[in-house]
Amino acid sequence: MHEKERHRIILSAVQDRPVVTVQELVALTGASEATIRRDIAQLHMQQKLRRVRGGAESIHPPQFVGLAGRPFSVNETINIAQKRAIALKAVELCEDGDAIIINGGTTTFQMVHPLATKRLQVFTNSFPIAEHLLKNSKNTIMLSGGVIYREQNIILSPFDNDVTRNFYASRMFMGAQGLGALGLMEADPLLIQAEQKLIGQADELVVLADSSKFSARSSLILCPLDRISTVITDDRMPDSAASMLEQADIKVIVADVSAAQTKATSNG
Repeated sequence: MHEKERHRIILSAVQDRPVVTVQELVALTGASEATIRRDIAQLHMQQKLRRVRGGAESIHPPQFVGLAGRPFSVNETINIAQKRAIALKAVELCEDGDAIIINGGTTTFQMVHPLATKRLQVFTNSFPIAEHLLKNSKNTIMLSGGVIYREQNIILSPFDNDVTRNFYASRMFMGAQGLGALGLMEADPLLIQAEQKLIGQADELVVLADSSKFSARSSLILCPLDRISTVITDDRMPDSAASMLEQADIKVIVADVSAAQTKATSNG
């Protein structure tokens, strides 16, 4: 990741919550602690943030605290070819008339383009997914109620009596912060609370995870591996991940990234 991209992520993160630790920035950027400390020092000198012990804070602290994790606008540009190929495979699982849940995320967002030709009932907590499908498809769209988190572009409700409980789906499609032996990982407790409610409304859980997610880690477990029915990933999945999923009896669908790129070019 280039310095400019790291700086963009760091500045976005400090705007998103009052204080961000060096460890959180290491997780967000994949850079070393030493690199992050240098970045913080540089941005402090440029008066773009304030260096504090163990991390950084905004010069103008946010009035509204956001969620942990990388912003949608940053995530959207990472591993984009893999995400498109994975999303294409996810939509191939859908038949007209199906009721599905799509959790907000940059990989699941890529499902909107192939979904344009489908007629499904779609429940989502993603503002961009709902908006795109309303404008560009004949799918029936239901949105969850709650607070819109601008950085992640999702709608979350901490309440039990929201509309989520009234929607039943054959499948739920979701991305992940990380995927390991303990299960599906997420970055924020509020995300976990809302996503666990959604998972409870679907028969099957389909996880869309590019190969980088098998090495990513978070301190919070959303659900164990045995709740996952299918994982769709790209052709760079490490052997250790393939064996982990096989032992957990999870169906694996591998998306051919180069074939998906060829198809997208020929359709374009």
